[in-house]
Amino acid sequence: MLLVEDNPDDELLTLRALRTFPCAVHTVRDGEEAVRFLREDTRIPDLILLDLKLPKLSGHDVLAFARKNARTGDVPVIVFTSSREEVDVRRCYELGANSYLQKPVAFEEFMATIQMTGTYWLTKNIRPVS
Repeated sequence: MLLVEDNPDDELLTLRALRTFPCAVHTVRDGEEAVRFLREDTRIPDLILLDLKLPKLSGHDVLAFARKNARTGDVPVIVFTSSREEVDVRRCYELGANSYLQKPVAFEEFMATIQMTGTYWLTKNIRPVS
């Protein structure tokens, strides 16, 4: 799994919520680092959890790159961001996001949202064999 998150607190909470899942999580903290990972790393993530407001390149740019890249074009991308702006939601779906979730402010709700997301996308969702 690839976590694209520039906020250290949100990164920590997300990793804490995901530790019950049998998956390796690679974290990057800006859009350029995310694109570099998707382009150059030999590991193809089974899921991308993507913040929108990132340094260097936006989450929209990372999403567009992931969808155009032959290696990652079918990897599920879940946008997990603080924005609830309709323009952001619409643009993410137009670029090919599989889901768009607003980050909850309350700790318990944040943790529950990540755990539900992990349960669905990492254990229930069936993807084609590569």
